[in-house]
Amino acid sequence: MGTPEFALAPLQALLDGGYAAVAAVVTQPDRPKGRGRRLTPPPVKKRALDCGCPVYQPLSVHDGDFHEQMLELAPDLFVVVAFGQILPRALLDIPRLGAINVHASLLPRHRGAAPIQWAIINGDRETGVTTMMMDSGMDSGDILLTEKTAIEPGETAAGLHDRLSVLGARTLSQTLERLQNGTLKRTPQDSGAATYAPVLRKADGQIDWSMPAERIERLIRGMTPWPGAYTFSAGTRLKIYKASVLKREISVPPGTILECFPGELRVATGKWALAVQEIQGESGKRLPIDDFLCGCRLPDGTCLG
Repeated sequence: MGTPEFALAPLQALLDGGYAAVAAVVTQPDRPKGRGRRLTPPPVKKRALDCGCPVYQPLSVHDGDFHEQMLELAPDLFVVVAFGQILPRALLDIPRLGAINVHASLLPRHRGAAPIQWAIINGDRETGVTTMMMDSGMDSGDILLTEKTAIEPGETAAGLHDRLSVLGARTLSQTLERLQNGTLKRTPQDSGAATYAPVLRKADGQIDWSMPAERIERLIRGMTPWPGAYTFSAGTRLKIYKASVLKREISVPPGTILECFPGELRVATGKWALAVQEIQGESGKRLPIDDFLCGCRLPDGTCLG
């Protein structure tokens, strides 16, 4: 059970691993996408069909017909990776070996829908992947295996996403190997240490220039590629893709564009300054800042926000 690109590597690990036949793939319904709003299948559906797997796309996992379909399949195990719906207890009870989830954080830290982004935004030095036995809570089941990885300086959510997908596939394979040979152990989570990574909204990407420059720089990386970190200049939205921290004392209000060399854009923050390196206007392309400033003038003293 999975939907986005993050689930592709774990699905491929199941198909290639020889653990057992993949009885079916369950994913979200096709959704309208792009300017033409054409119905587009999820990445997992495309891969499953290419591999000849039966595909189910329930509007809701609470649907009685879907429940009956799963009963008829009589699977040994559910493997769930970024599926997008919370499975009810009645479904979790169907497979005789239970349901294993691959989650992109070191549980119990960052339970929830956006663990990759919030790990970067919150300044975590490391993250990783956890496999767990699912229960009826949100990412609260017993931990099976964890694999850690450092968050690299300058790494965006896009780059970390791709690395963790591959790590998730490897961790899932190791989990299933131990399940088969009887060495898999379960460790209850410490709920008192749990933190949460709520789903991102477009509004979460708006930059608050009163925050420290380091926090804003992490926000930009955590919001890339979606929903994107942005600010406004005279009512025009500017999306910022890349920036660096300048550790210098600032005496002007946060959001003020500072005096700097031609082709540079430096902005005052609540602590220190931020040097913008890649930016996009409302109707333009993502550009290096010097190219952007050739066609869009942002004078010193302008206040962003």
